[in-house]
Amino acid sequence: MTDSEDAGVYRLRSDLALVTTVDFFTPMVDDPYTFGQVAAANAMSDVYAMGGRVVTALNIVTFPLGEMGSEVLTAVLAGGDERVRAGGGVVVGGHTVEDSDLKYGMAVNGLVHPDRIVRNGGAKAGDLMVLTKALGTGIVSTGIKQRKTTQAEEDAVAKSMVELNDTAASLMLRYRVHACTDVTGFGLAGHAAEMVAASSGVKIVFDSTALPLLPGTARLAEAGFTTGGARRNREFLGGRLSLGRDVEPATVEALLDPQTSGGLLMALRPDDAHQLAEALHDRGLRPAIVGEVQAAGPRTRIRVTLK
Repeated sequence: MTDSEDAGVYRLRSDLALVTTVDFFTPMVDDPYTFGQVAAANAMSDVYAMGGRVVTALNIVTFPLGEMGSEVLTAVLAGGDERVRAGGGVVVGGHTVEDSDLKYGMAVNGLVHPDRIVRNGGAKAGDLMVLTKALGTGIVSTGIKQRKTTQAEEDAVAKSMVELNDTAASLMLRYRVHACTDVTGFGLAGHAAEMVAASSGVKIVFDSTALPLLPGTARLAEAGFTTGGARRNREFLGGRLSLGRDVEPATVEALLDPQTSGGLLMALRPDDAHQLAEALHDRGLRPAIVGEVQAAGPRTRIRVTLK
């Protein structure tokens, strides 16, 4: 696979392919069980973004055993195991290294029919963009570390990060999805730019008023609780990101904010987009139609515009 795909795919036979990915990081929440859930959901998301279903996972851990104690490690692993089982898979082992910092994640394997792989390229002019989760995990997590968040804000961001993208992945296969990616470290703008670069002659126009934000995101962004990752994402995009004059600074920060276990971003024909959004809503998700794909010349081929 090329074009910055979310996972690698290996064809096993004419009707079956293996989807494989890996991700791990340091804690963004205090509770070890929740951290394990979040890390697992984040690692599994790449499989879902390509239309696959999770079957197995391997734990990857670095752990300061002398400082934290085995009960913390047990809770982290239990949280990860719960999420994999919730997605229909099984944890088959892993590897732990004693280190000065706790890091946790998974190498995840999934299965998909080769003809049903959803790639991050292929968006077409006229498509609408559907986003399945609200933005702001990086901003709110920064606020949590500085003890500037409410309990409701902390609960909302934890719930979002723990939530799997399995429902969104299974439902999107019922429609003509032209392109899909999960929104993680490059933020919504960065992953949209990758989608545009992998497509042909298009740009994505986001409606700033349609972008869903997690509770507390705007307030915290306005107070300066942003991340170094967001600054790097802005530098990475450079002139490919064009901002309307009236876009709120907090919205721009949310657009660039690195997401942990973010939602799926999908490009579909308008009728399919509306039907998929309704189906997702009926299953308890809160999707939003956040923009559209437009034709673009060669100079604006990978431009992401916020209006």
